[in-house]
Amino acid sequence: MPVSASPTRKLAAIGAVVALVVALIAIAIAVGSSVEGDRDTGRTDAPEAAASTDPQEDPAQQKMFDDLAKRTSRRADGDPLAIGKKDAPVVLVEYADYQCSFCGRFTRETQPGLIKKFVDKGTLRIEFRNFTVFGAHSERAARASWAAGQQGKFWQLHDELYAKTRKGAALAEDKLVDMARESGVDDLDKFRTDMNSKDAERALKKDQDEGYQLGVQSTPSFLVNGRPVAGAQPQEVFAQAIEEAAARAKHGTAAKGAGK
Repeated sequence: MPVSASPTRKLAAIGAVVALVVALIAIAIAVGSSVEGDRDTGRTDAPEAAASTDPQEDPAQQKMFDDLAKRTSRRADGDPLAIGKKDAPVVLVEYADYQCSFCGRFTRETQPGLIKKFVDKGTLRIEFRNFTVFGAHSERAARASWAAGQQGKFWQLHDELYAKTRKGAALAEDKLVDMARESGVDDLDKFRTDMNSKDAERALKKDQDEGYQLGVQSTPSFLVNGRPVAGAQPQEVFAQAIEEAAARAKHGTAAKGAGK
């Protein structure tokens, strides 16, 4: 006959579940607070606030961010939607839509500096997630970027898509094929086939499901080693978050080494 759990154990289990739910709600609020400035609001100003990056944060909260980083940082070999060393101490995960003007601003104005300062030196890895919020045109562009990645040209097409704000018919299939050609994609027949494939749909759904589970509501949204940064912040905000994440990672490695 199965042995019933004691009341104490039942309460402990319930408490753990409640704590997890509270943690996930906190993450959802932080990540979801990012704002797409021109999304039916007429705003043109950049988001104003980023998540706290205080290195002296409560250990339980830091553990929550560490666990979130493990869940979201894929660190997959040969991931065409990633740039930077697989074992970089810091991973920045971006959830973005190709019709999102602030996503484009991040790509054009902020990301190049982060690559030069952190990715090229082995500190940072950037992993892109196709999180589409503006409908069919965004989904087509996302599938196109994935298809370009199958030929090693994801970042080239990604940058071309964000070179200026493109919406609606500017992301029609023939337009995307033209951009793929300009981005150096060699086999355009394969590109078109891959763009309309079930594999592309599955890859897009995987990214979207991950974002929805985190509570991502708008674009761009970022995680730096699991710690939310809301919106297309200035480069110095990301730099501070990355430097503090790197310091935490170094401290954690040193602590583990001392404990052996």
